[in-house]
Amino acid sequence: RIELERKLETEPGSEERKHRQLAALGRKESQFLRLRRTRLGLEDFVTVKVIGKGAFGEVRLVQKLDSGKIYAMKTLRKADMFKKDQLAHVKAERDVLAESESPWVVQLYYSFQDPQYLYLIMEFLPGGDLMTMLIKYDTFSEDVTRFYIAECVLAIEDIHKMGFIHRDIKPDNILIDRDGHIKLSDFGLSTGFHKTHDSQFYQRLLDGQVKGNATNDNHSDGVTRLDAGVDAINLTFSSKDKLATWKKNRRTLAYSTVGTPDYIAPEIFLQQGYGQECDWWSLGAIMFECLVGYPPFCSENAHETYRKIMNWREQLYFPEDVHLSPDAEDLIRRLICSPEMRLGRHSVHEIMSHPFFHGVDWANIRRMESPFVPVLNSITDTSYFPTEDLDRVPDYPEQHATDYMAPDENSKQKDLAFVGYTFKRFESLTKRNAL
Repeated sequence: RIELERKLETEPGSEERKHRQLAALGRKESQFLRLRRTRLGLEDFVTVKVIGKGAFGEVRLVQKLDSGKIYAMKTLRKADMFKKDQLAHVKAERDVLAESESPWVVQLYYSFQDPQYLYLIMEFLPGGDLMTMLIKYDTFSEDVTRFYIAECVLAIEDIHKMGFIHRDIKPDNILIDRDGHIKLSDFGLSTGFHKTHDSQFYQRLLDGQVKGNATNDNHSDGVTRLDAGVDAINLTFSSKDKLATWKKNRRTLAYSTVGTPDYIAPEIFLQQGYGQECDWWSLGAIMFECLVGYPPFCSENAHETYRKIMNWREQLYFPEDVHLSPDAEDLIRRLICSPEMRLGRHSVHEIMSHPFFHGVDWANIRRMESPFVPVLNSITDTSYFPTEDLDRVPDYPEQHATDYMAPDENSKQKDLAFVGYTFKRFESLTKRNAL
């Protein structure tokens, strides 16, 4: 208010106009204070549909009862966060989303909790994700690939400017908005929300200590590539049937506790330190998949994929029946390489100036028409989310009688881990209001 009053004192204009501006600010301040006093809970939202599932939670399309606005609600079970040592990662995701005002990052509007669950209320991006598009179209042309990879470059750079490393850039985490442009999501999964993203876990894989399901957890959704019916796929994918089987089960792997290391840079596994350049390796792996049809180190199980990533110099192979331009292949090779030689290590402009991106209007790409624009019938259209893959789940997160009992000292101590999790974004004062 003080800043506005000072500004109005020096600006020309009628007193009536200045009073109108001050009155409008007063109304916003009143709304903001009212929002801060409001305690949000699950009862303030009604579920429209479940649109996604993960190893430790799910995503629902919900409607806020008082405003009618549509959001995506991510739900995480607290007990799983403790058992899987995910407390730091959960907090990291909340912090990244709360801090971000980037148009390249999914917007967080609210976060809250109850005795059993954590909730993130985010903008709903109705176009699905890049994984779904790759499953549907197999490969993209170089022009389409150039568009999406260029947008990913700007998105990753925004995360880096905020001081964060995503560490889990993959097609599943690249969402498509209503205009067909991309936004990054799932920052909590970035440093190992799946147990299999832990570097020590992969070291045990390399040592042959983990077999079969690749985890000791008894989750019904835990599958490996082999469990999903994928049979010894080599990098050339000479068998079209094997490639089709891998693609068919790609989404099952995304839902599983096992996950996939296909896009993770080798230095992350070495426990010797790494920087923002690890995200550029992931982008190179995604670009390879866009043009070739599968990730560069795809294998029959996570252990073998890990081995190939660690031996990338011998294992990075471009199939003879896929014809890439010299610029496209060169960019991939300069992203999937050693950290000290990787483009983007010193500046994002190393990537932006690569000949593959010749002609890209970096400043206006988000204003351009995208290659794919979702056709939506309503604000709750979920046709770009393959929800037929999801198991039946309740309309609301499960609530047990113990949730409403007086908490014991142990549960009170555990609740301290989630202090400060609650967040509310006052939409009238944000830089962008997509709803």
